Amino acid sequence: MHEDACYRAVSSKDARLDGVFYSAVRTTGIYCRPSCPARTPKRENIDFYPTAAAAQAADFRACRRCRPEAAPGSPEWNLRADLVGRAMRLIADGVVDREGVAGLAARLGYSERHLTRELHAELGAGPLALARSQRAQTARVLLQTTDLGATEVAFAAGFSSVRQFNDTIREVYAMTPTELRTRQGRRTVVQGVIPLRLAHRQPFEAAAVFDFLALRAVPGVEEVVPRSGSGPTAPRTYRRTLALPGGPAVAEVDEPSKPQGWLDARVRLGNVRDLTAAVQRLRALFDLDADPDAVAEVLGADPFLGPLVAKRPGLRSPGHVDAHELAVRAVLGQQVTVAAARTLAGRLAVRYGAPLPEPSGGLTHLFPSAASLAEADPADLAMPAARQRALRGMCAALADGTVHLDPGVDRDEAGAALLALPGIGPWTVSYVRMRALADPDAYLPTDLGVRHGLRAAGLDGEPASEAWRPWRSYAVHHLWVAATPAAPAVPAAGDRKSLTKVSE
Repeated sequence: MHEDACYRAVSSKDARLDGVFYSAVRTTGIYCRPSCPARTPKRENIDFYPTAAAAQAADFRACRRCRPEAAPGSPEWNLRADLVGRAMRLIADGVVDREGVAGLAARLGYSERHLTRELHAELGAGPLALARSQRAQTARVLLQTTDLGATEVAFAAGFSSVRQFNDTIREVYAMTPTELRTRQGRRTVVQGVIPLRLAHRQPFEAAAVFDFLALRAVPGVEEVVPRSGSGPTAPRTYRRTLALPGGPAVAEVDEPSKPQGWLDARVRLGNVRDLTAAVQRLRALFDLDADPDAVAEVLGADPFLGPLVAKRPGLRSPGHVDAHELAVRAVLGQQVTVAAARTLAGRLAVRYGAPLPEPSGGLTHLFPSAASLAEADPADLAMPAARQRALRGMCAALADGTVHLDPGVDRDEAGAALLALPGIGPWTVSYVRMRALADPDAYLPTDLGVRHGLRAAGLDGEPASEAWRPWRSYAVHHLWVAATPAAPAVPAAGDRKSLTKVSE
């Protein structure tokens, strides 16, 4: 953090840096996001912090105008592969709330003391403080959008006691839970559905994301439908089931009808303790923590990609809500069309997925677990025998922990472990890294869609893809969008394990 640059961003109300750092005013005791509309403080009265938790630890409370704790997440955490980046991804998924600091440290392979020291040194707050800040945000959402009692909200948000909950809300918001609940602007909850606003940085090419998800929607698990009461060309709603730690859930996200800094979403949870995990997984699915300007700065300078980036500013690299599901779908789609892969996945969902307690529209099942598919009847797997063995072997490795794909995993180690499995080739590994592990720099050189996109961009030979680092995943999506209708998929020459098409 360069403080003079931070102050210039605050002076210009630069929304691109919301969530990247926070400004705290010593004379008022309030911290804000850079784009806060309040009058810019004098330089000598302002400090800067890399996280909301660090500002809270320094006894600053959240601004009531700009709600800094609800800013988009920093794109740095997906970009970085070091200990701090991996820890931040796990904390965002609620691991500290579910497993404590000991569980977080065990997942990362370090001692609690070393982990805490590293986070303090770089972020000004340890894992407990970072998780506490996240709990406060979850509690605010529950207080203002549900009719749960304060005690239920406290434990649902991850607090270990009502006293800790009350103290944290007072410290972060300078309000009691009751005052926060009755604050003007509270939205009404209908039949247990929690309304959300998922913040992101502009620009955001929403139509491309919804097109991407609609093409791959697994029947019974996902659907993309026109907005209620609208025609087929109107904005859409993406809906899907979620297998969360506390039970099944249903989430839906609206395609915006005009540019805005958030996506409207709703979740119906089987267990309200899962709100943090549900929000984070939806954010990962829609790549809402991305920095589109940083991507455009690198890719826009390329003579071939530049026109594509200019045509679709803010194009995202969609992630996924469940790494195991994505890995399974990657193998299901090898060497077949997107439609065929989607149909097979839907059949397996009905056969091996857990049914919802109550169907919701076209949503009826959770996607099957890796453990259930490891024991799947070969007769249910409409694919060559070699790929059946690859699928079942990978699912067994995921189920018994031989291969880990959680948000804090070392991506290189996870990729090497996948590649060592029979029938898993470089395409599949790169695709899993890009979508399941939110790697912004995964590249698929053998993919037919990428090749078609390169030709559409005017490049017949091999591109200088190293110049696209660290945003090659976004380059892949620009090339996929630019591609002409893909030819029938065939294995890449010399690598029959590679998936060489635009699908999972």
